[in-house]
Amino acid sequence: MAKQAVFTMKLESELRDEFMAEAEAAHRPASQVLRELMREFIKRQQESREYDEFLSRKVEIARASVQAGRGRSNEEVEEEAMLRRAELLREADEAGQ
Repeated sequence: MAKQAVFTMKLESELRDEFMAEAEAAHRPASQVLRELMREFIKRQQESREYDEFLSRKVEIARASVQAGRGRSNEEVEEEAMLRRAELLREADEAGQ
């Protein structure tokens, strides 16, 4: 990859020295390590943003469903779960005997 730009940043001398030492210990140029860290950061940020957008769409769909009367109350969901748990426990007890 051809050099496209120079990136200058300020940081503590100790942090720079430790980073350079670790890059050298890993037998890798510090610039390569920084590029990889930057790419990883960009990827994490993009994935986070994509997930937030996905979650926002899911919430909007759920809200629209509730507003249209297709949703269930928390009490209904809890009651159904309680009945299902009781049924599963009963089946487990019968299978164990």
